[in-house]
Amino acid sequence: MKDLSIVILSYNTKEITSQCIKSLVKSLTSAVLGVEILVIDNASIDGSVEMLQHLAKKYLTKSDKFLFKPIFFKDNFGYSKANNKSLLHSTGKYLLFLNSDVIVDNVNFDVLMEYMNSSSEVGGLTVRVNLPNGQIDPASHRGFPTLWRSLCYFSGLEKLSAKLPIANKLFGGYHLLSYSLNIPHEIDSPSGAFFLIRREIFEKLKGFDEEFFMYGEDLDLSFRIKELGYKIKYEPSYCVTHLKYRSGLSNDNDAIRNKIQEHFYEAMKIFYKKHYEKKYPVPINSLIYFLINLKKHFS
Repeated sequence: MKDLSIVILSYNTKEITSQCIKSLVKSLTSAVLGVEILVIDNASIDGSVEMLQHLAKKYLTKSDKFLFKPIFFKDNFGYSKANNKSLLHSTGKYLLFLNSDVIVDNVNFDVLMEYMNSSSEVGGLTVRVNLPNGQIDPASHRGFPTLWRSLCYFSGLEKLSAKLPIANKLFGGYHLLSYSLNIPHEIDSPSGAFFLIRREIFEKLKGFDEEFFMYGEDLDLSFRIKELGYKIKYEPSYCVTHLKYRSGLSNDNDAIRNKIQEHFYEAMKIFYKKHYEKKYPVPINSLIYFLINLKKHFS
């Protein structure tokens, strides 16, 4: 059994997946803990399979440091289902879900494991996830999207109050704008770009909810972790860079981008229905779904 299983989902992102793996291997050079790297390929057709097979042979000689295991699917199962299948192939006490477009700049995994081992109340953890411009990726530092927080975010109140003390606490709850990004603290949810979780919790929750094909599954998992009474921590001592390159809503292929947009807004509906719908009367719920569809139409 390994201490840590690092799970990377790959889908037609050959070059950046290669960068991600190589940066990760470099970061693990001095690690003492037992690590396995699982790269799950969701039926890529861009040469990713051949690249991963090549790396598997290359890293075979490094088995004293880590185990590299590429896994190839014949179908695209989406984010949630494919990552859940990693449980069948992994042995780690902890699971790190790492996006294929993340470059591991500066992470001491031994320290993170030591912290998790000594903090039984912590169910999940993330480091600082930066965009290429050095700013934090907002999706990696979130509060849960209550009606008030969502209203503030989509109306622009959050953005207007971002640099105003007190006001950013009132209006900036979705991205926790009143929190200092320089000190460790509890958050509601990170993103799936870098999400470290205890295996026993992931198994107890039966993994990601597979109703989410992509988007929303990380927020939903965090919500359920919190329902179990665990904390989720943000640790800015270490950072990674999230490239967000051709793997999401910024994809320059119109057909792909439209399909991804469908998943993005559908995830909002699934999350709201699952966690908030029962708290509000029918007219409010109808209004929420109408506004989501309206936002989707004009995006």
